[in-house]
Amino acid sequence: MEGLSYSSPKRARKVDFGLLLAYLFLVVFGWLNIYSAVYSEEHSFILDFSQRYGLQFIWICISLGVAIVLLYMINPSHLPPLSPIFYLVMLVLLAAVIFLGREVNGSRSWFFIGSFGLQPAEFSKITTALLLSYIMSQYGFSLANRKDALKAALVVIVPILLILMEKETGSALVYMGLILVFYMEGLAGWVIVLGLSLIAIFVITIAASPLTALACAFGACCIIRFVISRKLVWTLCAIPVTVLMFYIPTLAGTETFAFLANLNPEVWALILMAPFLFFWIRDLLFRKEGKGGLYLLLCLAAAVVLTFSVDLIFEKVLQPHQKARIENLLGITEDLQGIGYNVHQSKIAIGSGGLTGKGFLNGTQTKYNFVPEQSTDFIFCTVGEEWGFLGSLLLLGVYIFLITRIIHLSSKNPDAFTRIYGYCVASIFLMHVVINMGMTMGLLPVIGIPLPFLSYGGSSMMSFTILLFIFIRLDMERQNKDADI
Repeated sequence: MEGLSYSSPKRARKVDFGLLLAYLFLVVFGWLNIYSAVYSEEHSFILDFSQRYGLQFIWICISLGVAIVLLYMINPSHLPPLSPIFYLVMLVLLAAVIFLGREVNGSRSWFFIGSFGLQPAEFSKITTALLLSYIMSQYGFSLANRKDALKAALVVIVPILLILMEKETGSALVYMGLILVFYMEGLAGWVIVLGLSLIAIFVITIAASPLTALACAFGACCIIRFVISRKLVWTLCAIPVTVLMFYIPTLAGTETFAFLANLNPEVWALILMAPFLFFWIRDLLFRKEGKGGLYLLLCLAAAVVLTFSVDLIFEKVLQPHQKARIENLLGITEDLQGIGYNVHQSKIAIGSGGLTGKGFLNGTQTKYNFVPEQSTDFIFCTVGEEWGFLGSLLLLGVYIFLITRIIHLSSKNPDAFTRIYGYCVASIFLMHVVINMGMTMGLLPVIGIPLPFLSYGGSSMMSFTILLFIFIRLDMERQNKDADI
């Protein structure tokens, strides 16, 4: 790894104190909220090791020890060449836990030795980030090269598939955030737009209908094509056709257009789209349009395929509880005593906190155990209830500082491995924060992932600590070099 050298132990090593202080604040604040979430008068001592807050203190101490080892006893130049070995070992563990692990909350993703549990999926984020950084930092690597892009993509896809086999959907979804790393390293922006568009098509298909999704996709592509190619006549013809698609079911119910009922509305939508697609493909073949038109047509094709596949995905791929959570989120069904109970109670807890909160240990939703998993996946509702809007805003501000600080330090680092690894760390933290807070506030489906450094759990505390402090250690090399200049 060119540009990264190992500092002598005798040299002063500069730690980024901004990241260190953010880490310590989150760890301590999380510990206090875990204490509040499971507090009882019978076990009021915060270092009671029979309770979760006592155990969390042990994990914090172990994590701090690991952090010190990473900062002062690890040679960072060994990390890149060893990353393939770390990655392969973790793949073996991810595969083994499918057959040898214990099932917890519907997913087989835990190894247990007595009462001690280990979740390989948490640590696989570290090994994936290391190997991805190693591959993408190689001399001559370019995402424009298909072989290089495929190699980097497989590094991310393989652990995702194994984690999905464990039925640990939340952890697998976090890996999708690594698309931001590819974007920062030169991936075309239209790929991200395509991904977001397909998510929107999936939601529209479920919440409304496949016909609505097709009409929205076609209309959006027509407008974008006009912006790209300035084909005004083509667009003016496409807009009324798009509007007509929405009225196909209504027309099929009339006597004049009763023949429309012979086919599904989605098929009629494709028939209406066919002439436009024919001329679009003709223009591409005769090079009357650039690559932008080709990419846009591929996006439309992907949207059409997804629209007709949503029912299959929803019925055959997703688990029953996952389908129920999505339907509850979209308002298709409402089950406040069943699948929607956690989110409903969480929203009550956060809303009841008001501006300044009810005060530490004074949360009524927290004290009477209205919210299950409140010390783990739903720890943020404890923050909202007891610390209020201002406390929640402070917590969010610390996370934003942590993530943006990592991105800033990464972008100015001349070493490619450190830069890419930093982007990986920031992406993983960002996905965890957005998904966890989003599901706690009812904005995203409940998929069960921890809030970094706040949620109770040894595997998550250790993995997040290692993930962060490897970056801090790598960044120390740059700071030492800057000090020498």
